[in-house]
Amino acid sequence: MNMKLNRFAGRRLAWVLVAGVSASALAWTVGSPTSDTPSPSASSTAPVSSAPTPIARSSAMTLGPGIVIDQFGYLPSHQKVAVIRDPQTGYDAGDSLTPGGTYQVVNAANNAVVFTGSPVAWNNGAEDSTSGDKVWHFDFSGLTAAGTYFVRDRDRGVVSPRFKIGTNLYTPVLKAAVRTFFYQRAGQVKTAANAGTGWADGASHVGPGQDRNARLYSAKTNAATERDVSGGWYDAGDMNKYTSWTAGYVVDLLHSYLGNKPVWTDDYNIPESGNGVPDIVDEAKWGLDWLGRMQQSNGSVLSIVGVSHASPPSSATGPSYYGPASTSATLNAAAAYAIGSKVLGGFPAHSNYAATMRTRAENAWNWAVANPNVTFRNNDPANGSEGLGAGQQETDDYGRFTAKLIAAIYLYDATGKTVYRDFVDANYNQANLIRWYNYVSPYDANMQLALLYYSSLSGATASTATAIRNAYNSGMESQYLWGKITGKADPYMAYIPDYIWGSNAIKGVEANLYLDLRRFGVGNRSEADVMAAAGGYAHYLHGVNPFGKVYLTNMYSLGATNSTNQIFHAWFTDGSAKWDDAKNSTYGPPPGILVGGPNYNQWDWDSRCPGISAACGTERPRPPYGQPPQKSYKDFNDGWPLQSWPISENSNGYQASYIRMLSRLK
Repeated sequence: MNMKLNRFAGRRLAWVLVAGVSASALAWTVGSPTSDTPSPSASSTAPVSSAPTPIARSSAMTLGPGIVIDQFGYLPSHQKVAVIRDPQTGYDAGDSLTPGGTYQVVNAANNAVVFTGSPVAWNNGAEDSTSGDKVWHFDFSGLTAAGTYFVRDRDRGVVSPRFKIGTNLYTPVLKAAVRTFFYQRAGQVKTAANAGTGWADGASHVGPGQDRNARLYSAKTNAATERDVSGGWYDAGDMNKYTSWTAGYVVDLLHSYLGNKPVWTDDYNIPESGNGVPDIVDEAKWGLDWLGRMQQSNGSVLSIVGVSHASPPSSATGPSYYGPASTSATLNAAAAYAIGSKVLGGFPAHSNYAATMRTRAENAWNWAVANPNVTFRNNDPANGSEGLGAGQQETDDYGRFTAKLIAAIYLYDATGKTVYRDFVDANYNQANLIRWYNYVSPYDANMQLALLYYSSLSGATASTATAIRNAYNSGMESQYLWGKITGKADPYMAYIPDYIWGSNAIKGVEANLYLDLRRFGVGNRSEADVMAAAGGYAHYLHGVNPFGKVYLTNMYSLGATNSTNQIFHAWFTDGSAKWDDAKNSTYGPPPGILVGGPNYNQWDWDSRCPGISAACGTERPRPPYGQPPQKSYKDFNDGWPLQSWPISENSNGYQASYIRMLSRLK
């Protein structure tokens, strides 16, 4: 399979904020870390605080960290576990750390030991095949006092990075993560006041022949096909705009809001801040505005807008082309319109807009019912669409069915009309959750979420709601979900079934599977158990992984000591003096973008390497090549021929799953 096409597979997996945290506190002009921040390659024995710190004795850990923790910290009542690692397989197999018998948590302000315990070997000292490591756990959950700390091996002298314990620790992290959608906006002026000096840019794709007067891809010389398809978000590292995927992002952002309304505020330093509407809703509305422009008068919705790429985005001058309407795009848009009308209808300033969205949703549904099998394959030589977009978003018969079922759920909630409830009742048992006998999976998360949402509606048919909730609870209690948590299947406490394209997105989606138990009141698992399970995935993304890497870009100013520096993105491109690398460029990418993550057996250099180009080098880089799954990652953004995108590209889908997860950890 063409790797450029395959990179889109992960996007379908998942489809700050405390008063007193100002925009300046987020340091929007992030460039390099402070002078006492260790580099990603630094030994974990390096001092971690400008306050009194232990003298770190030599260790055999030179390629990776010995002790990994959540570099942002832990909430007081939540589980707190440091992971001690002794590599056995992979690029760092030459490293070695056998922990001493006494581990300490040290107050970084005064060097006082505040907690002492012993590490416990994972799986009786066995090597984990997914990471290639032997691992020990040091549980210091009993420490709840607010402060800044580090973990120390008393006998070996190895120390962890600093971390905090306190309430609202994830507030600035969440704010940065949400703001990445602002940086992905097409057609938006990004002033220095909103974007920071490093990422200020003019509106992109608004020149002659671009988004405001785009033409049909198959009639590029026909001015009669021109229409305004401006706005929306760049989908990922590419700047194209895909209707079905954008609709999914809107739905996920609005579920982030619905899942924990008190956490969302109106001070994210985006252009809409201060308008009385939480900025997460404003951001979703930006996506809805674009989806509205994509709808035609007959209710159908255009499928895609392909645009030119440049760094910075405003310098892109190539023409924009759109693809025709399709059933899948129309149904996915209908779902977004419907949930958008429901949420925005709760704000008086948007009551008229909400009514318009409700009408759009019903018109889209009616067209799709009358036209159930209209497909359009973009970027496909077979129909002359090659080059329109970078991947393939068209789906199959079952994909259209699930889109219709999801749309019916949100339309019923928005309108109260029984025609939509009747469709759900008649067809919910064809969803994988039911037809595959309590199948709960991160790969079917959007359908599962919609069904759970339906089961929570006051007007839902009781028997349908009960069947959905029972199936979800039974699926979650299986050996593949809670069984992996209670059985400690992953030494890094964030089990996923496979490390494939977009593995970091799967981490977020898995966490949300557990969190939805509490949101929708399903099953009998305690709040503490659910938060511990979900928290493990957040901690993994925040540094509890074999690299000790925070898988978010440029987070040094927010507490990370080893953050992602490069992503595959048309703006933050390889070789850019300003944006290539968070440590070595003037600015690097902005804070908070979730990178795709480890990708086992799906990355390779161009098959013609090394002879095709000197950029190949003499052999494949290790990592990511030839590594255990969790180590199949490299912090790089090289394009051809090293082709970093299966590992280091971002996606709004990855971002949305992470935001929904983090917003509910409280």
